[in-house]
Amino acid sequence: MNQSVEILGVIAIVIMVASYALEKRSAFFLASFAVGCALAAVYAYLIDSYPFLIAEGIWAVIAFRRWQVARSAN
Repeated sequence: MNQSVEILGVIAIVIMVASYALEKRSAFFLASFAVGCALAAVYAYLIDSYPFLIAEGIWAVIAFRRWQVARSAN
């Protein structure tokens, strides 16, 4: 496996975990969680893990929608 693909996976997970931990502080972290999920979906595609791709894609959509709602509430 290509090392840059593995680095992408690690970056995606770090963004997701950090954003999840900080999401109550700002809507920015909801958006960054959505980005992390989208990056994890790309990683899943690159490693041919389609169940993971679907799950992370769904999480990205949910997080993006939560960010939209939080942003409009402010």
